[in-house]
Amino acid sequence: MDDAKEKAGFICSRDTLDGAYPSLILGINAARQGMETKIFYTFMGLNLVVRGGVDRAKFIPSGTMGAVPGMASMATAIMKKKIDKAQIPNLAELQEMAMLEGVELIACLMTVDMMEVSKEDLVEGVSIWAAEDFVKYATACKLCLFT
Repeated sequence: MDDAKEKAGFICSRDTLDGAYPSLILGINAARQGMETKIFYTFMGLNLVVRGGVDRAKFIPSGTMGAVPGMASMATAIMKKKIDKAQIPNLAELQEMAMLEGVELIACLMTVDMMEVSKEDLVEGVSIWAAEDFVKYATACKLCLFT
């Protein structure tokens, strides 16, 4: 860690479109502001740093609409069309962009163990940290958000 740089940390715990986009967009923008930036993926968010995981991310409407069979698939298609129409990069492109901008993507060790995910299952370049390590990093952050 570079002690001279301001630090930003983001926690992503959901593998949905609305769970994935905020941490990546905020992380990229923090890095562009010159901040050392890390995104910590825990619980279901871990799926986003497993190879191919961003391609499986869905949009699930809140409330009872999300429980209707087929609604998540339909809502995901609609949301992806809106994302494309707004010329926003897809999640795979954003994830690659984040890493190119210097954002470190980190998988939660406890979640990796719990979900029986191996290092080889993760996207290349993803680190694995214990929660304690991220908490130590977060205490030095000027900005730390749970997205």
